[in-house]
Amino acid sequence: MQVIGFCRFSYPAEGGFQVAHSSLQERMAYLYAPDRMEERFRHFECLCLPGLRAQTDPDFLFAILVGDAMPTRWLERLAALVEGFPQAVIVSRPPGPHRQVCQDVINSLREPGQPCLQFRHDDDDAVAVDFVQDLRQAARDVAPLLDRHRLVGFDWNRGYIGRPDAKGICAELQVTPYWGVAQAIAARPGARQTIMNFAHNKLNQFMPTVTFTDKAMYLRGHNDHNDSRQKKHIKPVALPRLDAEAEAELKARFAIDADHVRQVFA
Repeated sequence: MQVIGFCRFSYPAEGGFQVAHSSLQERMAYLYAPDRMEERFRHFECLCLPGLRAQTDPDFLFAILVGDAMPTRWLERLAALVEGFPQAVIVSRPPGPHRQVCQDVINSLREPGQPCLQFRHDDDDAVAVDFVQDLRQAARDVAPLLDRHRLVGFDWNRGYIGRPDAKGICAELQVTPYWGVAQAIAARPGARQTIMNFAHNKLNQFMPTVTFTDKAMYLRGHNDHNDSRQKKHIKPVALPRLDAEAEAELKARFAIDADHVRQVFA
């Protein structure tokens, strides 16, 4: 079954942000600000890409949506980071309605007449190296459910919240259902709605879902430019610093190299 991952990399959508902007120009100025972009690239390089590159099942596509007005310096840097990652496809689109544009991009990559597994992924998050393998196995395990329903959701709810910095990684294991990372859907042939048509925390309101809690499947990046952390009265999250043993566990599970993190964030 085809597997498509989808990532928005500073795409200036109409809607889709918890932070409001008065105009498209203001949104692009916010998205492409040098300080913000530097942070996005560091997280993308150190957290997001390693686990995807190391997937035990490499048979998937990873679509990266960017705006057609992304400055050349950032676009070239993004292309350089995914060089040698054959699953990655950078897709450029003009600003448009968030859900519609995301839906169109995902559907443009689908194999006609075939079912499809789709997962959403932010540029500062990580999935475990066996995520695609487990997603495909989960779809096989619930094949009768997929036969009966146009869309079926999958959610791995055990994972880490983590913050990288110049000293390494601060992280803590936790369980949060429908958090939007290590989350996927199975879409039947002809189904036009995609995983990006639904709020991640409301997925189970629109389709049957299957949840898994047996092992850590994600690391959700925590940083100053998280969209969900831009509102007032957001409390900081205190995270313990990982020791060498815990760093090794994180590397085995997510291919995240703490030494590389220290180098990039120094």
